[in-house]
Amino acid sequence: MKFQTRTRRMPQVMIVSLIDIFAILLIFVIVTSTFKTPTQPSFAIKLPESKTAVAQETPSEPVILAISEDNRVALDDVEVPIDHLRLTLLEKMKANPNRQLALKADEKAPFGTVIKVIDVLKEAGVKGNLSAFMDNASAK
Repeated sequence: MKFQTRTRRMPQVMIVSLIDIFAILLIFVIVTSTFKTPTQPSFAIKLPESKTAVAQETPSEPVILAISEDNRVALDDVEVPIDHLRLTLLEKMKANPNRQLALKADEKAPFGTVIKVIDVLKEAGVKGNLSAFMDNASAK
């Protein structure tokens, strides 16, 4: 006895639907991602809050000097030992002398480290162009 066999069709994948789904997923990932700006330090800093601070606009992007709670210091997103901070700072200021310097210290940063950094700034000749840097959310 001979049985009749059906020929099986190859399943078809609707490629247009897959492209739509991938496009939506890509848009979702891009929208929900946070991107690191070039002036952010490589370590996390929790800034202190102030009740009387007012956000101040600067004409150019400042050199950001960040101090973390575990005594790490970064100058424009590059971690620098305190011993080499003066030379690195002088090089940055020679490249653009009109650029301001913004100090961004963690609220739990040791006070001794902040004083050492301020002493290095005075040795480097930074006088009137130092400002404290705060998030707009902390400034009220």
